[in-house]
Amino acid sequence: MSHPLPRFAEPEPYGFLYLGFQAAPAQRLPVYTRTPRRRSAAARLVQAVPALVHRPDVVSVKVFRAVFIPPLPGAPRYDLAMLVRTVSVEHLETVRTCGEVSALDGEQILTGVNVARIGETDARTDGTFLFNHFTAAPGTDAEAVWRSLTGWYTTKTGVDNSTALRPTGPSPFALINYARIPAGAIRFLFGQLRRPSFHRFVRATLDDHGMHALPAFHRSIHAST
Repeated sequence: MSHPLPRFAEPEPYGFLYLGFQAAPAQRLPVYTRTPRRRSAAARLVQAVPALVHRPDVVSVKVFRAVFIPPLPGAPRYDLAMLVRTVSVEHLETVRTCGEVSALDGEQILTGVNVARIGETDARTDGTFLFNHFTAAPGTDAEAVWRSLTGWYTTKTGVDNSTALRPTGPSPFALINYARIPAGAIRFLFGQLRRPSFHRFVRATLDDHGMHALPAFHRSIHAST
Protein backbone atom coordinates (compact mmCIF):
# COMPACT_ATOMS: atom_id res chain seq x y z
CA MET A 1 0.00 0.00 0.00
CA SER A 2 1.38 3.41 -0.92
CA HIS A 3 0.19 7.00 -0.75
CA PRO A 4 1.49 9.98 -2.75
CA LEU A 5 4.14 11.75 -0.72
CA PRO A 6 3.58 15.45 -0.04
CA ARG A 7 5.91 18.19 -1.22
CA PHE A 8 8.57 18.66 1.45
CA ALA A 9 9.73 22.18 2.27
CA GLU A 10 13.30 23.20 3.03
CA PRO A 11 14.07 22.33 6.69
CA GLU A 12 14.28 25.22 9.12
CA PRO A 13 17.90 26.25 9.84
CA TYR A 14 17.37 26.66 13.58
CA GLY A 15 18.17 24.62 16.65
CA PHE A 16 15.22 23.43 18.73
CA LEU A 17 15.00 23.13 22.51
CA TYR A 18 11.87 21.32 23.71
CA LEU A 19 11.11 21.48 27.44
CA GLY A 20 8.37 19.92 29.57
CA PHE A 21 6.96 21.23 32.85
CA GLN A 22 5.04 19.41 35.59
CA ALA A 23 2.76 21.98 37.20
CA ALA A 24 0.60 19.49 39.12
CA PRO A 25 1.12 15.91 40.30
CA ALA A 26 1.24 13.43 37.44
CA GLN A 27 -2.20 12.17 36.50
CA ARG A 28 -3.49 9.05 34.79
CA LEU A 29 -6.46 10.65 33.07
CA PRO A 30 -5.76 11.73 29.47
CA VAL A 31 -7.69 15.04 29.65
CA TYR A 32 -5.82 18.03 31.12
CA THR A 33 -8.01 20.77 32.58
CA ARG A 34 -6.96 24.33 33.41
CA THR A 35 -6.50 24.10 37.16
CA PRO A 36 -5.28 27.04 39.28
CA ARG A 37 -1.83 25.43 39.64
CA ARG A 38 -1.51 25.01 35.89
CA ARG A 39 -2.67 28.57 35.25
CA SER A 40 -0.10 29.88 37.71
CA ALA A 41 2.70 27.82 36.17
CA ALA A 42 1.67 28.90 32.68
CA ALA A 43 1.73 32.56 33.69
CA ARG A 44 5.25 32.12 35.08
CA LEU A 45 6.46 30.66 31.78
CA VAL A 46 4.83 33.40 29.75
CA GLN A 47 6.44 36.05 31.96
CA ALA A 48 9.83 34.46 31.30
CA VAL A 49 9.50 34.65 27.51
CA PRO A 50 10.64 38.27 26.95
CA ALA A 51 14.01 37.69 28.65
CA LEU A 52 14.60 34.60 26.51
CA VAL A 53 13.56 36.25 23.25
CA HIS A 54 15.80 39.21 24.04
CA ARG A 55 18.85 36.95 23.80
CA PRO A 56 20.68 37.31 20.46
CA ASP A 57 20.92 33.53 20.10
CA VAL A 58 17.16 32.93 20.40
CA VAL A 59 14.77 33.30 17.44
CA SER A 60 11.41 32.47 19.01
CA VAL A 61 9.74 30.97 22.07
CA LYS A 62 6.37 29.22 22.20
CA VAL A 63 4.51 28.05 25.29
CA PHE A 64 1.88 25.29 25.21
CA ARG A 65 -0.56 23.72 27.66
CA ALA A 66 -1.50 20.06 27.44
CA VAL A 67 -5.10 19.23 26.61
CA PHE A 68 -5.02 15.48 25.90
CA ILE A 69 -2.27 12.90 26.37
CA PRO A 70 -3.16 9.23 25.90
CA PRO A 71 -1.89 7.18 28.88
CA LEU A 72 0.70 5.21 26.92
CA PRO A 73 3.82 3.79 28.62
CA GLY A 74 6.78 6.08 28.08
CA ALA A 75 4.80 9.09 26.89
CA PRO A 76 6.00 12.44 28.32
CA ARG A 77 3.03 13.58 30.40
CA TYR A 78 3.76 17.23 31.12
CA ASP A 79 1.15 19.88 31.88
CA LEU A 80 3.06 22.55 29.95
CA ALA A 81 5.69 22.65 27.25
CA MET A 82 8.02 25.19 25.70
CA LEU A 83 9.61 25.16 22.25
CA VAL A 84 12.62 27.44 21.79
CA ARG A 85 14.19 28.08 18.40
CA THR A 86 17.84 29.08 18.49
CA VAL A 87 19.70 30.97 15.76
CA SER A 88 21.52 27.77 14.80
CA VAL A 89 22.19 24.30 16.09
CA GLU A 90 25.57 25.54 17.33
CA HIS A 91 23.76 27.84 19.79
CA LEU A 92 21.71 25.06 21.41
CA GLU A 93 24.18 24.26 24.18
CA THR A 94 24.56 27.91 25.17
CA VAL A 95 20.80 28.46 25.32
CA ARG A 96 20.13 25.12 27.02
CA THR A 97 22.48 26.00 29.89
CA CYS A 98 21.76 29.74 30.12
CA GLY A 99 20.40 31.29 33.29
CA GLU A 100 17.06 32.16 31.74
CA VAL A 101 16.37 28.51 30.86
CA SER A 102 17.83 27.06 34.08
CA ALA A 103 15.55 29.31 36.15
CA LEU A 104 12.50 27.69 34.53
CA ASP A 105 13.40 24.30 36.03
CA GLY A 106 11.96 22.37 33.10
CA GLU A 107 12.69 18.86 31.90
CA GLN A 108 14.69 18.72 28.69
CA ILE A 109 12.84 16.45 26.27
CA LEU A 110 14.94 17.23 23.21
CA THR A 111 17.64 19.42 21.77
CA GLY A 112 17.42 18.93 18.05
CA VAL A 113 17.31 20.01 14.47
CA ASN A 114 14.56 20.08 11.85
CA VAL A 115 15.40 17.34 9.34
CA ALA A 116 12.23 17.44 7.21
CA ARG A 117 9.20 19.69 6.94
CA ILE A 118 5.80 19.98 5.29
CA GLY A 119 4.14 23.40 5.12
CA GLU A 120 4.31 25.88 8.00
CA THR A 121 3.37 24.47 11.40
CA ASP A 122 3.50 27.90 13.01
CA ALA A 123 1.54 29.70 10.29
CA ARG A 124 -1.24 29.98 12.90
CA THR A 125 -1.28 29.81 16.68
CA ASP A 126 -4.89 28.71 17.11
CA GLY A 127 -6.01 25.10 17.01
CA THR A 128 -4.47 21.97 18.46
CA PHE A 129 -0.79 21.11 18.20
CA LEU A 130 0.55 17.58 18.23
CA PHE A 131 3.92 16.58 19.59
CA ASN A 132 4.35 12.98 18.48
CA HIS A 133 7.29 11.32 20.21
CA PHE A 134 8.73 8.32 18.38
CA THR A 135 10.86 5.66 19.99
CA ALA A 136 12.76 3.32 17.69
CA ALA A 137 14.88 0.20 17.76
CA PRO A 138 18.65 0.79 17.53
CA GLY A 139 19.82 1.43 14.00
CA THR A 140 16.38 2.46 12.74
CA ASP A 141 16.23 5.39 10.32
CA ALA A 142 13.29 7.05 12.06
CA GLU A 143 13.25 9.97 9.64
CA ALA A 144 12.89 7.67 6.63
CA VAL A 145 10.05 5.76 8.31
CA TRP A 146 8.31 9.04 9.19
CA ARG A 147 8.65 10.27 5.60
CA SER A 148 7.07 7.06 4.31
CA LEU A 149 3.97 7.71 6.46
CA THR A 150 3.45 11.39 5.60
CA GLY A 151 1.43 10.67 2.46
CA TRP A 152 -1.15 8.74 4.47
CA TYR A 153 -1.56 11.59 6.94
CA THR A 154 -1.84 14.38 4.37
CA THR A 155 -4.28 12.31 2.31
CA LYS A 156 -6.41 10.73 5.03
CA THR A 157 -6.42 13.24 7.88
CA GLY A 158 -6.03 16.61 6.16
CA VAL A 159 -2.80 17.52 7.98
CA ASP A 160 -1.01 20.08 5.79
CA ASN A 161 2.03 20.76 7.95
CA SER A 162 4.63 18.86 9.93
CA THR A 163 8.02 19.67 11.46
CA ALA A 164 10.19 16.63 12.14
CA LEU A 165 12.82 17.13 14.84
CA ARG A 166 15.79 14.81 15.25
CA PRO A 167 17.76 14.93 18.51
CA THR A 168 21.31 16.25 18.44
CA GLY A 169 21.98 15.13 22.00
CA PRO A 170 20.77 12.49 24.45
CA SER A 171 17.02 11.86 24.17
CA PRO A 172 14.69 8.90 24.75
CA PHE A 173 13.13 9.67 21.37
CA ALA A 174 14.49 9.00 17.89
CA LEU A 175 12.26 11.66 16.31
CA ILE A 176 9.59 14.14 17.41
CA ASN A 177 6.97 15.34 14.98
CA TYR A 178 5.53 18.79 15.72
CA ALA A 179 2.35 19.56 13.78
CA ARG A 180 -0.82 21.63 13.85
CA ILE A 181 -3.78 19.33 13.30
CA PRO A 182 -7.08 20.23 11.59
CA ALA A 183 -9.32 18.98 14.42
CA GLY A 184 -9.39 18.53 18.18
CA ALA A 185 -7.35 15.75 19.76
CA ILE A 186 -10.13 13.19 20.25
CA ARG A 187 -11.64 13.76 16.83
CA PHE A 188 -8.21 13.48 15.24
CA LEU A 189 -7.38 10.25 17.06
CA PHE A 190 -10.76 8.71 16.31
CA GLY A 191 -10.37 9.69 12.67
CA GLN A 192 -7.21 7.60 12.52
CA LEU A 193 -8.35 4.60 14.52
CA ARG A 194 -11.58 4.12 12.57
CA ARG A 195 -9.70 3.70 9.30
CA PRO A 196 -8.58 0.13 8.51
CA SER A 197 -5.66 1.54 6.49
CA PHE A 198 -4.27 3.15 9.65
CA HIS A 199 -3.83 -0.28 11.19
CA ARG A 200 -2.76 -2.02 7.97
CA PHE A 201 -0.28 0.66 6.87
CA VAL A 202 0.68 3.19 9.57
CA ARG A 203 0.71 0.93 12.60
CA ALA A 204 2.13 -2.00 10.64
CA THR A 205 4.97 0.15 9.25
CA LEU A 206 5.90 1.38 12.72
CA ASP A 207 5.77 -2.16 14.09
CA ASP A 208 7.96 -3.46 11.27
CA HIS A 209 10.66 -0.95 12.22
CA GLY A 210 10.37 -1.34 15.98
CA MET A 211 8.92 2.16 16.38
CA HIS A 212 6.24 3.44 18.75
CA ALA A 213 4.35 6.73 18.56
CA LEU A 214 3.60 8.56 21.81
CA PRO A 215 1.38 11.57 21.05
CA ALA A 216 0.70 14.58 23.25
CA PHE A 217 -1.84 17.25 22.23
CA HIS A 218 -1.45 20.88 23.25
CA ARG A 219 -2.89 24.35 22.77
CA SER A 220 -0.66 27.37 22.23
CA ILE A 221 -0.88 29.93 25.03
CA HIS A 222 1.93 32.24 23.96
CA ALA A 223 4.02 32.69 20.84
CA SER A 224 6.83 35.19 20.44
CA THR A 225 8.89 35.64 17.29
